[in-house]
Amino acid sequence: MRMLALSSVAALGGALALNATNSAISPEAQAQDEPAASIIAVQIRKQGFACDKAKGADRDPSASSPDIPVWILDCGNASYRVQLVPNMAAKVEKLD
Repeated sequence: MRMLALSSVAALGGALALNATNSAISPEAQAQDEPAASIIAVQIRKQGFACDKAKGADRDPSASSPDIPVWILDCGNASYRVQLVPNMAAKVEKLD
């Protein structure tokens, strides 16, 4: 069951990375950010991090690579840098 969940996160990471390559922010892209934030928030909660309400997720292009996306997740109570690694748990760093 855990491998299935991690595979889903890896697939999401790839899909989010493809969506993030579009430099123009369209209303459709903004609408996609909300579900991405919710999905990433669920993943970090499963790993023991607190995320009261996912407000948004923005890709961090300077920390990302083509196959490993890094997201800045804004929660109501904290912000996190989340690296989505295929077939592994996400690497999460709490930001001040």
